[in-house]
Order: sequence, then structure tokens, then C-alpha cells
Amino acid sequence: MKKRILLLEDEKHLADALKLNFELEGYNVVCVFDGQTAIAKYKEEKFDLAVLDIMVPNIDGIGVAESIRLHDSKMPILFLSAKGTAEDRILGLKKGGDDYIAKPFNLEELLLRVRKLLLRNEPMPKKTNFNEFSFGTNYINFDSYDAIGPHGPFSLTKKEALLLKLLVENKNEVVSREKILQTVWGYAVYPSTRTIDNFVLAFRKYFEVDPKYPKHFKSLRGVGYKFNES
Repeated sequence: MKKRILLLEDEKHLADALKLNFELEGYNVVCVFDGQTAIAKYKEEKFDLAVLDIMVPNIDGIGVAESIRLHDSKMPILFLSAKGTAEDRILGLKKGGDDYIAKPFNLEELLLRVRKLLLRNEPMPKKTNFNEFSFGTNYINFDSYDAIGPHGPFSLTKKEALLLKLLVENKNEVVSREKILQTVWGYAVYPSTRTIDNFVLAFRKYFEVDPKYPKHFKSLRGVGYKFNES
């Protein structure tokens, strides 16, 4: 999905040039020319970044940033302003800005800073490349399929190891049936919900002290499956 930028710039020729260059980078851009409209657009739509001029009609860019920060502490804000003194930059950063570029500016530098601000809020990948995992007195080797549970050592099947690793990588979060199908079965085979339930039942027998009262492996009807480490 394309990243969406809220652009506040009252110089139309500059606004048009910025919009064009942002769109060439693959972003969706909503351009506004005064602070009041910027705040209204922010409240109506979802954005991934705000690029704000400061000296604009109605409400200045600082006021727009303050309004945004009342609702959202994470969305990056970049000030792009002719006010370029050290005091101006410090004020902008204090009022919620994540970056500040003074006009005139280098276009390549601006695009690079925009890209970095957008990447900063990208979620970190959950998957890890670990080969072994322990929880409580249980042990699993995802390469050899060897495992140890409350009743001693045993071997997992390949599918069991794949599903178990997926649940462990997403520990304490619900993993949907669709994600399990895509990751473990690859959509080549469509197991029934009961089939996946049977795998989870097997994990309870393998690793739970009391399979009737599981602490680690949960099934949430109509939602998915979850592994709790503690």
C-alpha cells in the first residue's frame, strides 16, 4: 500500500513541484494551502507523514503540528520552512517535529529524509532465524525435529515443527487460520479447521503438564491459534 503524505505549502508552484516529486517516488499526496484545512484533512483521513511549511495562512505550521500531536505521537512530521535560524529549528523540534529542513533545500536530500522518516515507522519483522527454543522444561530443535516435553524426549513431524515454529515466532499473539495455511501448507492443501485443531491438541499432549487445562497452546474459535510462553 502506498504511503500517504499530508503536504502543507501555500506557495502553489512549490507545492505542485513537491507533489509531483513525491508522487514520482510512489507516494500518495494530499496538498493543502492553509493550516486550518491541513488540520481538517488530518482528522478526516489517515496519513503516514506530514510535511509542513510554517508561514501559512489561518493557522501556522507549528499550530498544525501541535494539533496533530494531540492525537498522534508517532506519525512523523517534517518542517519545510524559510525560517531557518537555529531558534526556528529548535522550536519546530520542540513542538513535535521529527525533522526540519530550511528553504532553499536540496530536493534529493528532502526525498531521502522523507524516505527515512517513513521507514522509521515500518514494523520490525517478527520472524527470527532461531533453530532451538525452550519454554518451561520443554525443548524444541526446529532443524532436527527433536523435542523434550514433560514425558521425555520425542520427535516431531515436519508439519508439526513448521506450525510450532510459526506459533512460537508469533508468541502471545493470535495466528489466523489463513496465515497458517499460507505459511505451513502453502495453499497446496486445504486442511479443515479440525486438522489444525488436531495439531494443537498434539502440542498440548507433548508439552503441557495437564493437556486438559492448557497454559501454552490456545484455540480461539473462529479467530485462530495462540502460543503463550509463560
